[in-house]
Amino acid sequence: MATVIADKFESDPDKAETVTANDVAGGGVVTEPSEPTDKGQKSILLQYVDGKKILEFLKSLAAPVIGILVFIGLWAALAPQVDTSLGSLPGPVEVSQQGVALYEEWSAAQDQKAEFYAAQDARNAAAAANGGATQNFEYSGPPTFLDQIWTSLATVALGFFLATIVAVPVGLICGLSKTFNAAINPLVQIMKPVSPLAWLPIVTMVISATMTDPDPSLPKSFVISAIVVMLCSLWSTLINTAIGTASIDKDLLNVGKVLRLGWFAKLTRLVLPSALPYIFTGMRLSLGVGWMVLIAAEMLAQNPGLGKFVWDEFQNGSSQSLARIMFAVIIIGLIGFLLDRIMMLLQNFASRNRTV
Repeated sequence: MATVIADKFESDPDKAETVTANDVAGGGVVTEPSEPTDKGQKSILLQYVDGKKILEFLKSLAAPVIGILVFIGLWAALAPQVDTSLGSLPGPVEVSQQGVALYEEWSAAQDQKAEFYAAQDARNAAAAANGGATQNFEYSGPPTFLDQIWTSLATVALGFFLATIVAVPVGLICGLSKTFNAAINPLVQIMKPVSPLAWLPIVTMVISATMTDPDPSLPKSFVISAIVVMLCSLWSTLINTAIGTASIDKDLLNVGKVLRLGWFAKLTRLVLPSALPYIFTGMRLSLGVGWMVLIAAEMLAQNPGLGKFVWDEFQNGSSQSLARIMFAVIIIGLIGFLLDRIMMLLQNFASRNRTV
């Protein structure tokens, strides 16, 4: 009988715990399956699942890593074969060395800035002790590469913000009103393909005529670049917002009429949640366009930023200039990629938390 019971456990271990004393005749001993065996099976399963996920993740990384390595290899092999007016085309090693040099320049500039303010504080303390007047000056050293990165990021942020607060309301009105959409659509189609190089002189003259304060809160060059970014990047957000608003399910709008929702409640509870994925898609496209436009505007107008850095290095014409330009190009591309990833994460978050 003990053999029979054992056979039951082996054939169907999940049902082993349902066997009672009535199943045993003649005082046979039933050995119950130990609980750690089941936990061990679950642990092995979890390890298998985790290992499978890790393997899939590594496989997804393999192709991009291989592509990058192949590109770097081709770059290193072919770069010495290309001769320019500034010498042969720099390879990956030369470009990375200039990246390190640019960081060291920034670090040295930070030390000089700290020494300047320390000396100023000491001078003011001595003047105050002798009853003299104190003077505070801003450090006026030349901007470093990292300083120009922050300037470009601040400029594109302002331009993107201005584009969003203009494009989203106009897009919502276009989507809700066919008449307004028909009236503004020709203007959108005409303005959308205009190059930033065409907008730049117009914006420069307008801002120069309106900002007459000798000491404005924001530099004119900063405002000019931000407005050029706004004028060139708002169209994607406007068009996508209009499409998303116009594609709202009519049943939702009818429900709003039945509930007698006001225009604000209708906008916030029905229209915006439904059009949100389209709005974020447009914003994502606008941010990418704005970043490209900004570099071109800074190069042409000589406004502080990465574009000006590239142009200055080109005009410098030293043996290191080409490597620095190529390093700046890589940084511009990486920043654009990171900005796109950030907007994609915000888009996924907003779509996941919609109320509709």
